[in-house]
Amino acid sequence: MYRFKTFGNGGRFVAREIPDRDSISIGIWLNVGARYEPKAISGVSHFIEHLLFKGTKKRTNDDIKEAIEGRGGAMNGFTSEEFTCYLVKVLRRDMDTALDILSDMVLNAKLDPVDIKKEKTVIQEEIKLYMDLPNHHVQDMLMELLWPDQPLGRNLAGTVKTVSDMKRADISGYKNKYYNPANIVVSAAGNLDADRFFSSCEKYLDAARPGMKSSYKNASEAQKRPNFKTLSKETEQAHLAIGIRAFGRGDPDKYALTMLNIILGGNMSSRLFKEIREKRGLAYEINTHTKKLNDTGAFLVSAGLDNKNVIKSTELVMKELKKIKDKTVGKDEFERAREFYKGQLLLGLEDTLDQMLWMGEHLSAEGKIPTPQEVVVEIEKITPDDVRRVAGRVFTDRHLNMAVIGTAGKSQEKNISEVLHIG
Repeated sequence: MYRFKTFGNGGRFVAREIPDRDSISIGIWLNVGARYEPKAISGVSHFIEHLLFKGTKKRTNDDIKEAIEGRGGAMNGFTSEEFTCYLVKVLRRDMDTALDILSDMVLNAKLDPVDIKKEKTVIQEEIKLYMDLPNHHVQDMLMELLWPDQPLGRNLAGTVKTVSDMKRADISGYKNKYYNPANIVVSAAGNLDADRFFSSCEKYLDAARPGMKSSYKNASEAQKRPNFKTLSKETEQAHLAIGIRAFGRGDPDKYALTMLNIILGGNMSSRLFKEIREKRGLAYEINTHTKKLNDTGAFLVSAGLDNKNVIKSTELVMKELKKIKDKTVGKDEFERAREFYKGQLLLGLEDTLDQMLWMGEHLSAEGKIPTPQEVVVEIEKITPDDVRRVAGRVFTDRHLNMAVIGTAGKSQEKNISEVLHIG
């Protein structure tokens, strides 16, 4: 299913041929993100992502956009805690052009001082925008509780001050350190010929100078009791975020944790959706999801609800978490969740872009790529007892954190401390 190639300079490449598509999706992945950053230049990975679209030594910003969009394609980029990715989706005919553009951006970005000055304002406004959106800002508050005083607990974009203080030498030094073939994965999926794709990669990337592989400090997890943080703000509804630290993406229990997520809040059939929205009408939005990092992770609950319902809703969430620890999930509920898991996995990989993201993330993080069929086999092995066991492993008070933004704020802190308890 997957074709692999490694060049002498350390760059890794993977392709999947999907002949019955019109498109090809290509991503250049860097094994570097926000958790690699010194505190003084927090946000530099995200800043570099912005700057790479501003031009190279031979292409202007307009040249880059027009070369892709003028041929019917689309391009984008994103930064996470552990990756930065630059991606395009183009028609089959434009594979070589897309690789040329992406590799030029990654290897030859201009980092013009004029662009840096302008982009500082853009990113500062982006930071302010998300701080004004309580459903986003509450997640930043939660990350700070989950991983305090370390890079994983900081905003991916940095702060207004760190962005303001950043010098071109900080940006170029960071980029030169990490943007090298030892940290590069190129993934492509769609109507392509793998051998031709590898030849094009060699043309544009094989000459890149080798460098050192990136590294970071493992997450520190010294918490002993539930933590919470509130922010008083005039909002129409309260925004609640609960985070329970879990384990890394390579842990054998990762599939059982996803099953736990589906059962509790992964869809409209889930326990929290039915209990808090359908049965009691306390929230419009209530869901769960998991965060998987290399060495750590989290089980997350998010809700938007009336300010007066924060305590009651928190109490109900804690009750459901405790219940799934204490009582094994019934056969019918378990099988529905398992079929949902398998169905969403397979449906989510129908598009060439989704395939590219799947391959790129797995190869970057794990050095290997499971096929969807291999994952389905692992899902089939999970039992209701596994779900209960993993719930017991993860859902403990020493892993538990909560952030709330709303009008009640400080007045609710005593009540929160009384109900924020799994046992």
